[in-house]
Order: sequence, then C-alpha cells, then structure tokens
Amino acid sequence: MKIKDIIEVLEEMAPLAYAEDFDNVGLLVGDSQSETTGVLVCHDALENVIEEAITKNCNLVVCFHPILFSGIKKITGKNYVERAILKALKNDIAIYAVHTALDNHSQGVNKIFCDALGLTNTKVLIPKLNFIQKLVTYTTPDNSEKVRNAFFEAGAGTIGNYDNCSFNTEGFFTFQGNEESNPVIGERGKLHTGTEIKTEVIFEKHLQSKILKALFSNHIYEEVAYEIYTLENSHQNIGLGMIGELSLEMDEKEFLTFVKDKMIADGIRHSAFLGKKIKKVAVLGGSGSYAIKNAIEAGADVFLTADLKYHQFYEAENKLLLADIGHFESERYTKNYIVDYLRKKILNFAIILSEENTNPVKYL
Repeated sequence: MKIKDIIEVLEEMAPLAYAEDFDNVGLLVGDSQSETTGVLVCHDALENVIEEAITKNCNLVVCFHPILFSGIKKITGKNYVERAILKALKNDIAIYAVHTALDNHSQGVNKIFCDALGLTNTKVLIPKLNFIQKLVTYTTPDNSEKVRNAFFEAGAGTIGNYDNCSFNTEGFFTFQGNEESNPVIGERGKLHTGTEIKTEVIFEKHLQSKILKALFSNHIYEEVAYEIYTLENSHQNIGLGMIGELSLEMDEKEFLTFVKDKMIADGIRHSAFLGKKIKKVAVLGGSGSYAIKNAIEAGADVFLTADLKYHQFYEAENKLLLADIGHFESERYTKNYIVDYLRKKILNFAIILSEENTNPVKYL
C-alpha cells in the first residue's frame, strides 16, 4: 500500500476542502508514491515523534497540528520546526496534517470533545459559509432521471439527514442549430421547440468537478446548458465548534471538576461563577476566543475552549461561564479518533498511536 492510498482514506475522514483558508493541511513532507511501512498518528510532529516513527518503522506520520504552518525559506535546523523536517527528510518519512479539515467535520474535533463529556443533541456552533453550491441544468424528460441519478452518485443532493434531494420542473424550450451543429433532437438550421425538465441540486463546493463530470457524461445534448451558483446558506453540518446538552445539569464548580477529570486537564482558568446551573455546553477545541459571542448567542451556559487572554474573560459579560481548559487538553482525544478510523478502514496494516506527549504547557 502506498502513502497516497492512506491519504485517500484520510481525506474521506477529513476532506481538505473543509479546512480554513489560513491553514496548511494535507501532505506537508514526503513522496505520496512511496510504499508505506507503517503509520504513526500523533498530535504534533515534533523531532521526538519523528524519532519514534523511525524506531517503530513508520514512514508516514499523521499529525493533527501542521508542523509547517507559515512560510519557510531555509531548512537549517535552527528551530524545532526545521529540526523535525530535516529528520523526516533524512529518513524518508512523510508528514500529513489534518488540523481544521477535521475541526470543521461534524464527527471531528468538537464532536470528539462533546462525546468525551457525554453531551447529547449536539450541533455545529459556527456553520461554514460559502460552501454550498447549486447546479441547474436542462434536458429531455427521457434523459432527466439518468442525469439526476448521476448527480446523486457524485455526491450532490444531500441536505442534513436527507439525500437524493432535487427540484425538477417542466418547461418549454426553443433552439436552432447553425450549420456546424449536430443536434441530438431536431434538425440543424431549423427552429425546434419541445419540453425539457429543469433539474436543480445542491452540493459541497469541493465536489464541483465531480458533479460536472457526471453531468457531461450522462447528458445527451451536444451543448449542455447549466448554471452554478454559490449560495449564502450556511452549511449546518460543517463548521467550527459545537454545542450540546448534559443529561443532568450540574453546579458550575461541579461541572468544571467534571471537565477537568474527563479531559485530563491539570488546570482550568475560568470567568466568575454566576450561580446558575450548567446544562447547555458550547465547546471549541484549540484557540476559540473568536467564538465567545457565538456561544452566548446560542444560549450556552458555559463555553469550553483554550488560549484565552486576560481581557477576553470580560467578554463573558456575565451571560455564561467561560473556561480555558488548555489547548492540548481540548484536543487530546483527536489522535485516538484518527487511529480508530484508520484501523477500521485499513485492515492488517500497522496503525500506531504515538506514545509521545507533545503538550508544551506544564503546570506546577
């Protein structure tokens, strides 16, 4: 099995199109055509993790955080990023990062966070914008079902818990082909009229080329009329953060103690207690200060995230409890999820969970 075959499975788990524009995800180091000897899954692809991969005969390291995040002009080993890359290159080890591609997935980082706390009735906190497109096309009644089914097979027509969704209307058409035309129906040089079916389907934007291939492969016309629009609708099943509910409400201190235990946090910084019960919980793994207002608007009793600055605790505005449980801690079970996913998809192949703790933050 080649590295590219593993990558295909990883992109089923966390499509790269789900990632934020600022992010750097996918294959960061290495040759996708290389044969895979083993896969090591970690949180951060640091030098000690690359060493672990060498020891365990793994030539693919799958990490959550990208070791290469911003531009780099030299690789001389002067810092931890360059040392990790150098060691990987010298030992023919590939590095693949998922990061916000998995952050935005409905079963990704924040669902993992919610599941660790036993939250139910979960939904995305900040649905992704400008991610849904609509295709409209026109064909004969005899051809419309074939085209529509091809769209569904290509991934179009999914809305929440429903698939095979489309809207179809019957209309009246006219056309006249010139001397160079080769019409499937009618004759060149003569005005032709008839009945067509207008079909509309929506799809996630990264599927556009696949949807168009399905259209052109199954449509009968010489010239296929179609339109594609980007919709302003947010995607309710893709986005950052998540909100859910506890089965039983808790006191604030009791709840934070519960979180500390479940997320194995050495310390939790929080805003002032408000003397209210905790039932509705918003989470955002990693740095999530930008989502404080979203958590308030969603009616959360508490917002769990990380990397909050001093003044950002004021933004709780006495409307909810704000808690910083630690960056690593809020994402700690992500690598376990990746390992479990790969082991289910790739049988009889070494998928290894890294034993290295890459959390750079320590508590006294």
